[in-house]
Amino acid sequence: MELSTQRLQLIPLSGEDTKIFHETNINPHVKRYLWDNEEIPAAVSEGIIQEVGTKFEKEKWGLWKILDASSQTYMGYIGFWFFFEEALPQLVYALLPEFTGKGYATEASQEIIRYAFEELKFDYIKASMDTPNQDSARVCDRLQMQLVEEKTMEGKPTLFYKLDNSR
Repeated sequence: MELSTQRLQLIPLSGEDTKIFHETNINPHVKRYLWDNEEIPAAVSEGIIQEVGTKFEKEKWGLWKILDASSQTYMGYIGFWFFFEEALPQLVYALLPEFTGKGYATEASQEIIRYAFEELKFDYIKASMDTPNQDSARVCDRLQMQLVEEKTMEGKPTLFYKLDNSR
């Protein structure tokens, strides 16, 4: 289930990626919105990695590490995960700060969405983010996702975007 774009290689996260996955999750830039600025324990990252393996094996989706296609530099991760008891998993990504603002999130998301619609036959893709996270909202806009609602989730204003499968 390796995927690629012109600039990126997307490879399913595995047990050997546990350390770099956790380091990404505790990065101040990433944890600000993805983890509500909380320092998650390594055991949480380990548990997610284990679940990722099961998701890929059974459902053909999970979380992929994002690598620069030419240098193989690790940039972050992207994929699908369940949030807020949605029927389908949501699009999620985390880029290390030195790789933001260069179009990588949009490029990786386009490929993941293509995979979800063409291979997995998802009916739609949703993404949610804290309302102050306007960088992620702009990624959703570039992906032509529609803002469908804003509501308070776990005490925080949250935006919900959706893209229907028209393929």
